Formats: sequence, structure tokens, C-alpha cells
Amino acid sequence: MHRPFAPALCGVLASLFLTACGKQEGPAAPPPPAVTVSAPLREQVVDWDDFVGRFEAPSRVEVRARAGGYIQAAHFREGQYVQRGQTLFTLDPRPAEAQLAAARAQANLARGELARAQGLLAEQAISREEFESRRAASLVAEAAVRARALDVEFTRVTAPISGLVSDRRIDPGNLVAGGSSAGDVLTIIVANSPIHFTFEAPESLLLKYQRQASRGQRTAIQVRLQDEADYRWTGLVDFTDNTVDPGTGAVRLRATIANPGGFLKPGMFGHARMQGSGAYGALLIPDAAVVADGARKVAYVVARDGLVVAKPLQLGPLSGGLRVVRTGLAPNDLVIINGVQRARPGQKVQAKPGRIVRSNGSAGQAPTISTPPASASTPVG
Repeated sequence: MHRPFAPALCGVLASLFLTACGKQEGPAAPPPPAVTVSAPLREQVVDWDDFVGRFEAPSRVEVRARAGGYIQAAHFREGQYVQRGQTLFTLDPRPAEAQLAAARAQANLARGELARAQGLLAEQAISREEFESRRAASLVAEAAVRARALDVEFTRVTAPISGLVSDRRIDPGNLVAGGSSAGDVLTIIVANSPIHFTFEAPESLLLKYQRQASRGQRTAIQVRLQDEADYRWTGLVDFTDNTVDPGTGAVRLRATIANPGGFLKPGMFGHARMQGSGAYGALLIPDAAVVADGARKVAYVVARDGLVVAKPLQLGPLSGGLRVVRTGLAPNDLVIINGVQRARPGQKVQAKPGRIVRSNGSAGQAPTISTPPASASTPVG
């Protein structure tokens, strides 16, 4: 008598089964991630070789007294620019003047003895040897006068070169020794206009610069200080050392740079660059768009169907926050410039158009960022 309920029961069970199956279905698939894409920026750029160096004084002199004595006075302001021959210190001249007076008296006596000897020699009252002895004594006495006159002159300590003078190392009232390299250093003068900038370059770059020099091309250099964004100091490389360091494979070079006003000081560090190539057309992308794939560097490019493709790159230097791409990209490739972390090769993305700009907003005035082994690029024009 229960058979009439069997079909109804089966229907209820089937309905419950279908309902349960419907509840077990997962949520709808998420939409593709959104990324920003742009074609590479095309520009004419120039490669630069970058170095770090130090400014050095072309001349540096330790000022010493050439004759000993007491320092009477100093005649310069510490840190000022002094001219060659300018009086810096005066020593007490009285001892030297007294020695000069004694030497002159001795010279007068020797001249008188020589004059009498000439008369006696004419009368053959003295021998020729005695006459020559008196003449030699007169010459020695004259030489002593000139030496003592120099001692008087040396009581004025003058600047041997033009340049910036340091502070006083010895104050007036002190007794100083003179006449040798072991004498007391009174002050130091450095010449710094123009100033030298020395740095080291690898052998490969040395060969390039030497070949440029053999063709009559002078190597120009641009330098910026640690707190400067622009390379405002310019000069020419005028010296290359005669040996390459076998330990480092580098050679020392020197440039001469104009230094009006003496703003650049010996010992300062500077970042320098020299033009490493002529202008050439290049493709540039943001450095953040370059992805490390093991030992390779790749860029994610979005194809027409929305799939992400990884393209291996051969990279060049940085230029104003943008990376020069030597090979690996075509001018019309759509490179992911924002949202790289959300993209995966072989997956689809939702591409939105963007635009590559330089970090400072100016294509013509972009700063150069150095990257070892010291190479960078700047846009032309």
C-alpha cells in the first residue's frame, strides 16, 4: 500500500541532489589583472663612461724660512689668495744685518790688502804666490758679503707660488730653523686655478681613448660634485700614466678643469663622465619594467590576444631613469610598464594604454645614473 509514494519520494530526492550539486559549484572566474602598457620610448642617446675621482692641486708648497731666526710678524690672512712674491712672514733682521756689516768690513780690509799687494808685486817686494793668496782672500770676502746679504733678504719669507694659503703653523714670537727641508713649516700654499682631477680607468677604455687621441680627438670630461645633479665642471684629459697597474688592470688619468673663484678644493671627490659613443637611436623602457628571469633579463609584452609574453633583453645603460634596450624589443611592442608583479607569461591581462616619461619630466635635461662598470646614456637634443 506504500507504492503510490515511491515516485514522489524519488522526485524529492532528485531535487535535493540537484540543489546540493548547485551549491557545490565554485564562484565565477576572476577577471584578468589590469596592467598598463606602452610602446618603448624612441630617442637619440649618447653613451657615457662614468668614473669617480678626486681633485688635486697642480702645485703644493710647504713654506719654510730659508734663514733661521725669530718671527716678528705674519702679513697674510689665513685662507686668502696670495700672489707669488708676496711677503708672508718677517723675521728679526738684526742678526743678519750685523753679520752683513761684519762681512762688508772684512771685504773692505781684503780689498785694501789686495791693493797694497799689487803695488808690492810691481816692485817685486812680494812673491807671486803671496799676491794670489791675497786676491783669493778678497774674492772670498766679497762672496761672504753676498751670502750675508741673502740672509738679510731671507728674513722676508715670501710666497713661492700664487694660490690659497693655509693657516699659520707657527705664530710670531717663535724661533724657527731655516735653510733646509727639515726646517719648520710656516704655512702651506696650494695652487687650484685651474685644478687637476685624477681618476682611474680600465685598460679597455684606455685603449679606446688612445685611439681617439691618435686621430687627433681630445678627450673631454664633465664632472659633478656629490651634492650636484648636473655635470657643470668641464675640462680636458691632459695626462695618462705610463703604466697600467698589474693588480687592478687600471691606469691613472688626469684632467685639467677651470676653477674660477677657487670653489673646487684639493681633496674633494667628484663623479666624472666622458663621452663613450656618438649619438644613436635607442629604445628605452622604465628600469622597473625589466624582470629578472634567472640569469636573463626580460620584459613582459602583451600580445594582440591579451596573452603575456616574456621577451629576453640585451640591456644598455640607464638614461634618466630609463633603461636602454640594445636588442629584444620591437618599436611597436606593448611593454608592461605598471603592474608587472601581477602579470605571468602565458596568462591573459587587461591592458590599459600608458605613456613612458622620464623621471624628471624633461627628456632633454634628464640626469644620468651611473651603473658599473661605469656606463650611462643621455638623450640628444
